[in-house]
Amino acid sequence: MREKPKKSGGVKTQAKGAKSEAVCEEHHHDHAMEQMEPLARKEAQRMAEFFTALADPTRLRLISLLAAKTCCVCDLAEKLGMTESAISHQLRTLRAARLVSYEKEGRQVFYQLHDHHVVELYRTVSEHLAEKHGWWWMYQRNLF
Repeated sequence: MREKPKKSGGVKTQAKGAKSEAVCEEHHHDHAMEQMEPLARKEAQRMAEFFTALADPTRLRLISLLAAKTCCVCDLAEKLGMTESAISHQLRTLRAARLVSYEKEGRQVFYQLHDHHVVELYRTVSEHLAEKHGWWWMYQRNLF
């Protein structure tokens, strides 16, 4: 004998072992909802890897500097108080995610943000966070 779904806070849940599926008691889904598709798993994985590259305070600090101007490794290391080797390691991760690119001039390597998308992403996130904190937070961090 099949068990009836249990009611829980407006959502019906099915018995243990049954197909995992929540069923809304009210029909409020419109035609647009029926046409929606979630992000493909492969694309979601690529995006997660991209955001993982950004999920490091040192790499975000590097991006903040590179959003302002092209810099060589030695200047970035000095500005962040780190070794050139440590900076190069972080830049490799950013390069692999196509967030930064570089140009060689003799023995020096100059880094810049890869393209306008990265600059826009950085500025959009900064603006988003500033909205939560207000203009003073932005001012203190020289974000405008």
